[in-house]
Amino acid sequence: MKHTLPRCTIFTRVANFCRKVLSRDESMADDVIVQNTMSVIPREQHAISRKDISENALKVLYRLNKAGYEAYLVGGGVRDLLLGKKPKDFDVTTSATPEQVRKLFRNCRLVGRRFRLAHVMFGPEIIEVATFRGHHEGTPSDRTTSQQGQNGMLLRDNIFGSIEEDAQRRDFTINSLYYSVADFTVRDFVGGVPDLKAGVIRLIGNPETRYREDPVRMLRAVRFAAKLDMRISPETAEPIPRLATLINDVPPARLFEEALKLLQAGHGFATYQLLREYSLFQPLFPTITRNFTEQGDSAMERIIDQVLKNTDNRIQNDMRVNPAFLFAAMFWYPLLETAQKIAQESGLAYYDAFALAANDVLDEACRSLAIPKRITTLVRDIWQLQLRMSRRQGKRAWKLMEHPKFRAAYDLMALRAEAENNRELQLLVQWWGEFQVSAPPAQKDMLTDLDEEPAPRRRHRRPRKRAPRREGAA
Repeated sequence: MKHTLPRCTIFTRVANFCRKVLSRDESMADDVIVQNTMSVIPREQHAISRKDISENALKVLYRLNKAGYEAYLVGGGVRDLLLGKKPKDFDVTTSATPEQVRKLFRNCRLVGRRFRLAHVMFGPEIIEVATFRGHHEGTPSDRTTSQQGQNGMLLRDNIFGSIEEDAQRRDFTINSLYYSVADFTVRDFVGGVPDLKAGVIRLIGNPETRYREDPVRMLRAVRFAAKLDMRISPETAEPIPRLATLINDVPPARLFEEALKLLQAGHGFATYQLLREYSLFQPLFPTITRNFTEQGDSAMERIIDQVLKNTDNRIQNDMRVNPAFLFAAMFWYPLLETAQKIAQESGLAYYDAFALAANDVLDEACRSLAIPKRITTLVRDIWQLQLRMSRRQGKRAWKLMEHPKFRAAYDLMALRAEAENNRELQLLVQWWGEFQVSAPPAQKDMLTDLDEEPAPRRRHRRPRKRAPRREGAA
């Protein structure tokens, strides 16, 4: 039995290879011929140095090589090193299976079902190790290794192959570059180095097929174009607006993570412009898209532009950012519109209508992006403070400043004043700005001045109605 299994495995691989060669059409064959032309860039012709690579990544590479496996640094790490940038992380690809990797590293855990990966953990740093991927054409139907949906999306992908196949399975040419610590060369199977020099984002293989396999590749194309200041090649860009609705098939939890990469990675404003250009913003933020104007100069669009620019500036200056503030600003005007509609239709007091509107807006947002409750709770706090910050008399101002999200609420109010060019709101922002930096005696004087101002004439209001209970309201 021990001798039969390897022979069956070899026979299956040979049969699968023959099927692949015979079943591919001419266009696919042409692609494979071009992509199989490997270029080897020797050490003296590239700028990658081991001193710029994580010591932990080098440990993983050396141990895999010592155990007899092929192992390469791959993906964004190689791309960024060639561009002279500092990589955010380092990924490794190898001929070893995930189980073989786990046997080599005690500090390893296997993750993922759709893509089986090994995470080798060194304290806070995680080195992701992936096995060479193989092609799907001609492989037997095995739901434990490969599964594809009716729309072409890959639901499971654990077919292993050679480094040449792995290069063709990656998304973009500039991400399909392999660095070897054995001979310090860079291996390019798909023309990634010329595209990197030309500043071109090019998808490997047939773009429509690859987008259907994983619609998130459309978002990645836009993200890399904005991040690296590159252009998307025409054949890669053409199908995106047609296939943008495929984003709706991606799990909301995954889209939430992608949204953070798109908008909170230091290039959010440029990415946002490209998302709108390629019709990719709508499936992520349908509530916001409905409120876009032809001129693009509404208060909502102005505040989105500004909050993204501010976020980029904070990240580039190594300052902290919170997605709760970003979402609070982006959804503020849809919230106001919904609150006004509820108040008019139900006759509720505005404060109650506002609370119901917050539920509705966040519920719809979470259907597209699975925004965690810890973030939506903060968004609600920031929104509620917008109503409370106009009431400053007595001890209210001091109590408001003690709120954990006061500073975020103040920043949102400042953005609103700028977007709306509202004089009354600008004066309120100015008052709070002075109050925050004043000494306690000066703060007391400011509050005394408020008490001496003539109170606005109060209008008689109808008796307050109790807010109706809504199913699913928080």
